[in-house]
Amino acid sequence: MGPAPLRYTQYHNQPASSPLHRWLTEMWAAVSAETGGRFEVETCAQNNGIPGGDPAALQLLLGGEIHFFTLMGGLIGAVVPVAEMQGLPFAFRSHAHVFAVMDGEFGDYLRQEMAARGLYPLPRATFENGFRQISTRTRPIRDADDLVGLTIRTPAGKLFTDFFESLGAKPKAINLNQLYAALEAGVVEAQENPLVVTEFNRLWEVQQYVSVTNHMWSGFNLLANLAAWKAIPEDVRAVIERTAGQYAIGQRRDTDALNAALAERLAGRGMVFNQADAASFRRRLGPFYARWKTIFGARAWSLLEAHAGPLG
Repeated sequence: MGPAPLRYTQYHNQPASSPLHRWLTEMWAAVSAETGGRFEVETCAQNNGIPGGDPAALQLLLGGEIHFFTLMGGLIGAVVPVAEMQGLPFAFRSHAHVFAVMDGEFGDYLRQEMAARGLYPLPRATFENGFRQISTRTRPIRDADDLVGLTIRTPAGKLFTDFFESLGAKPKAINLNQLYAALEAGVVEAQENPLVVTEFNRLWEVQQYVSVTNHMWSGFNLLANLAAWKAIPEDVRAVIERTAGQYAIGQRRDTDALNAALAERLAGRGMVFNQADAASFRRRLGPFYARWKTIFGARAWSLLEAHAGPLG
């Protein structure tokens, strides 16, 4: 009789009905099959219902109480500041451009910085979330002027807050697991997320307008607790990395297609879409880019610009 299987836990912040949950569940099932049941992972949707949401789950990961977690760079930035660079406004032209950068030299740099803080981001295993759009309850956002005074939910990352404050909005950090209730109660008027999040978190029930801005990209970095990762046998680690890379490619393709199709589906539910003048946003961000270049440092900034193009 062989040794007992290693049993690990994976958290993520999306509902069990979401494509991310399905892809992660199938990925870990494939790892189990290829390792002959030596490595088993339980995938827990919506961070297993913990009250503190993503920030609390990140601390569980750092403490080794969970073993795998998918999280966007904007929230990893609480521990690894340069990770927020994944969400720099208007840094990426397309989904293909995003992953050419994230799977390349700049992504390697981010992974090195995360590893220095006790996290192991699996290479070429950044999953797609999508470009972020602004939705509101009461009015469309046509240009930057319409953001002035708008109360809008953002994730807890400092870059999110500074971006919207730079445009005159009034951002409020609210965890994703509390977002629906906050919108329903009128705590904020607006939110911003990829359409796939609007769909699977049923935000269309409490929002009316969607303004296509593509103002930021966000994805789900597949992270492991570094010590827990090193405890996995080398041959199993190889299976995990290979399988995660394969499933990330499929998940990206699936989510891109879904985000593209969701405008029609959400419009059918009564949401009203418009194309915002994103150029009017960029014209007001000069001081914002200068500020964050100083925060991230010249090396990180030049490395991103070398692969993504000039910012600011």
